[in-house]
Amino acid sequence: MTKASAKNKLEGLVPAGLILLALVPVAAGIARVLELGAGGPITPENQRFFAAPLPIVAHSLGGIVFLVLGALQFSPRLRRRRPGWHRMAGRVLIPSGLAVALSGLWMAHFYPLPEFDGAAVYRLRLLFGFGMLVSIVLATVAVYRRDFACHGAWMTRGYAIGAAAGTQVLTGVPLFLFFPENVNDPTRAVTLGAGWVINLAVAEWAIRRRLRAKRG
Repeated sequence: MTKASAKNKLEGLVPAGLILLALVPVAAGIARVLELGAGGPITPENQRFFAAPLPIVAHSLGGIVFLVLGALQFSPRLRRRRPGWHRMAGRVLIPSGLAVALSGLWMAHFYPLPEFDGAAVYRLRLLFGFGMLVSIVLATVAVYRRDFACHGAWMTRGYAIGAAAGTQVLTGVPLFLFFPENVNDPTRAVTLGAGWVINLAVAEWAIRRRLRAKRG
């Protein structure tokens, strides 16, 4: 395998891996929208969504677009072959990301807390929801100023926060499978927080790697 072909293969693995990470939240979002569209069944776990369906629909549909389309933005090969792709996709990606952040903040504050969630999880959802919103707003301001490096950095951070829904499946499943008796607000906060922290750490590494590559 030549160096160029190895590089192309690596470039293709990044968006593929991000889409794979997004499969569970995307499937959950589709299932939630279909459930609401069918009118039920209504259970104690989902009745808050039926009482106010617009935020969860906006969050689910916005999240599907944001996670899948955003993953493709990390493909240098696609951007080389289709120079207008990044800008065109960004016009969809930014509104969908804002919809995810704003609806997530609304749901965290106004929906009744589900089982196992309490003050710690509530604060984390507000913190990272606000962080996602600020990241996307700063990315939008940067692109209008034609500061494309800053734009890319902030969009990477915003995507990392949004994509944590997939990482949180990995950090949370062991708790539910092996220690179900220990599932409560503090342990949920640890597993959810770990997902956000891991994603943001990887995002910062990628941003700095990209900056070093540009500097030569």
